[in-house]
Amino acid sequence: MRFLAFLPLLLASLASAQTHQADIVIYGGTSAGVIAGIQAAKLGKKVIIVEAGQHIGGMAVEGLGGTDIDNQKEIRNSPAVGGLAREFYRRISLKYNRNGAFDAIAANGTKNTGLWRFESHVAEQVYDAWVKEARVTVLRGHRLKETGGVTMEKLKITAISCENGAVIKGNVFIDATYEGDLLAFAGLSFAVGREGNAKYRETTNGLQLDSKHKQLDKSVDPYVRPGDPSSGLIYGVQPTPAGKNGDPDDGIQGYCFRLCLTRAADRTPIEKPADFDATHYELQRRYLAAGGKIDGPGVGVPNGKTDPGSWHSLAGNFTGFNHRYPTASYAERAEMIRVSRNHIQGLYWYLANDPSVPEATRKAWGAWGLTKDEFTDNGGWPRAFYVRNGRRLVGDFVLTEAHLRRNNPTPVVDSVGLIWWPPDFHHARCIVKDGRVWMEGAVFDNSPNPNWIPCGVPYRSLVPKVKECTNLLTPTCPSSSYVAYGAYRIEFTFMAAGQACANAASLAVDSNSPVQRINLGQLTEMLRAQGQVMSVPR
Repeated sequence: MRFLAFLPLLLASLASAQTHQADIVIYGGTSAGVIAGIQAAKLGKKVIIVEAGQHIGGMAVEGLGGTDIDNQKEIRNSPAVGGLAREFYRRISLKYNRNGAFDAIAANGTKNTGLWRFESHVAEQVYDAWVKEARVTVLRGHRLKETGGVTMEKLKITAISCENGAVIKGNVFIDATYEGDLLAFAGLSFAVGREGNAKYRETTNGLQLDSKHKQLDKSVDPYVRPGDPSSGLIYGVQPTPAGKNGDPDDGIQGYCFRLCLTRAADRTPIEKPADFDATHYELQRRYLAAGGKIDGPGVGVPNGKTDPGSWHSLAGNFTGFNHRYPTASYAERAEMIRVSRNHIQGLYWYLANDPSVPEATRKAWGAWGLTKDEFTDNGGWPRAFYVRNGRRLVGDFVLTEAHLRRNNPTPVVDSVGLIWWPPDFHHARCIVKDGRVWMEGAVFDNSPNPNWIPCGVPYRSLVPKVKECTNLLTPTCPSSSYVAYGAYRIEFTFMAAGQACANAASLAVDSNSPVQRINLGQLTEMLRAQGQVMSVPR
């Protein structure tokens, strides 16, 4: 009877333990989410980071250690890295005892790509220690409910609900996911895929049929029986019509795993999958037989490790497979990751072991294996895709190619960060063109005289339409065209945008204003005081 008497109190206690309240709620523990959380805490706000998985840091802790900073001969973009983004890289340098050299590059204006690179487990150590230092609450293993996960009242999100029963209430919300799940579940407008050139008067949007970037340098017959279209297509070649240059298309660039590999003696060999099917690698076999080369990995991060980013069209990206990923259900995404991992595992085993592969190639790939100290809870494999394109918010303002164009660019008048990278897309489709296998969709320009320039991160691209929601921001899924997102989608840009969103959210909380109506002058003053880079330094 005593137990029954205390039961209501017990149930109330359990319920309250599942309900959290904060000034600013961040969904997604990516680099942008972590930086936003730290900055909001610095401003004295109660902040909660809600992360679906068990790790925070996004791609930095999922294999992307070869950061796109000062890694191109023609580009020195490290001056764009300021604020807490630069603090992150400096904390990384402290872990490797190279902080003196790191500080020197800012003073003398030199390039040193290696100083911006790191191992994933080191990045995770930095992020975990940093959020504890800032006293940021992190709820791990809290995934947003696919149905009924967002509660809204009068254009405001009031709470989000997770699959484990937790409810997190807040005044302002930040969607820091790569996929844009929070903004989509809140019913906000978004885009996925390539709009086509006509929509925003662009030149490199939509289908890119004539691109030579990362194109196969050898002709490969696409048919099961060479020369016979009636025999069907070999595995990996999509049966979609080529289409016309610049036309809109639902496809997006290929994802990959930023798989950390090593040649150390204690490496774990990549084993042959149980259901290995040699016909799934017929495209690679024919390419190699035609004299093509698929070079093995190279050291790209400290301690002799690498993070293959699929720099060869046939060595990592499962092109054409992930088009639906941003809008797929959680179960469908999990299956895509499983199938893709199985394919890549089979591909790496094939390149290292199959007799049809030239001996030099087999030796180059066979020397590498999985590391013992990365992704230890997942058998040495990253736990997540490298989501190169998720949903993109569609706000009252859209960032487009016009803002990045070298000739007569449209000025960004509300910059809160700096984009300093060319529009960059990997292939979106592997199709048949002129009777041969053709990789379609890649765009990249790092020439000495490119057609693009660095441009500001517009604050207006971080907020939704005012008629849809007044208390959400997103640093990772900005209102932009496919082309513009190709330049935006760099980790240090995400971090800069995360810092900007945190400051804006704080101002919105203090003034009880819609995020679209905060004092922009005050926001830029705050960011400037924090070391944020918002225009190209002299």
